Amino acid sequence: METGIQSSFIPKEAGKVASVSRPISGGAGLPELLILAAVILLIASAALAGGVFLYQQFLSGQATSKAAQLKRAEAAFEPSLIQQLTRLDDRMHTADLILSSHLAPSVFFDSLDQATLTTVSFSNLSLDANDPRHINIKMTGVARSVNSIALQADLFSKNSVIYDPIFAGIDQQADGVHFNLTALVNMGAINYAQMINGVQQSAAPIAAPVPPTPGSAFTTPGSAPDANKGQ
Repeated sequence: METGIQSSFIPKEAGKVASVSRPISGGAGLPELLILAAVILLIASAALAGGVFLYQQFLSGQATSKAAQLKRAEAAFEPSLIQQLTRLDDRMHTADLILSSHLAPSVFFDSLDQATLTTVSFSNLSLDANDPRHINIKMTGVARSVNSIALQADLFSKNSVIYDPIFAGIDQQADGVHFNLTALVNMGAINYAQMINGVQQSAAPIAAPVPPTPGSAFTTPGSAPDANKGQ
């Protein structure tokens, strides 16, 4: 017997509608996940951009700090003093180059004075320095005798400043034996820098022998005159 009372307060039609609508609510989660992933990526990108910006600011600050340290170090070394020392070094280097190529004629004249016999005199002297390796000299002079000329040639051949002497034009006249002399000058021996350092080899003082008498026998270079003949 049907009493007409329903055992459930939910209508059957409403239950059917609810059961049908459940699959629809479950399928709507995928767009939400995509939106969530996009938000996370956006936040990560913003954080990365912020990190890059902060790192750039850090590098810029480091560069500014290093530049300031460099300026302080440069100021500590006194740039004006460094410029003065640099100019001084350039001047000293230039002076050294000039001195290294400068010649000291006084060394030549001292050597000539020491190596010239008292029986020989020179009337004129010409120098030719066109060849940078050596200087050519030409002189004319008068000797007491031919023997004096031979001894003078021997002395010049042993000299470290004047070398390769050649006597020519020997002519016996009333006032003595006239001659022409050509020789070479050692450029290294008269170098000014070597003279300052004491490296140059100057001719040693030579004691003049007893002058020969006119008309004595000719003595070849390298042989000493006979003392018994009175020279």
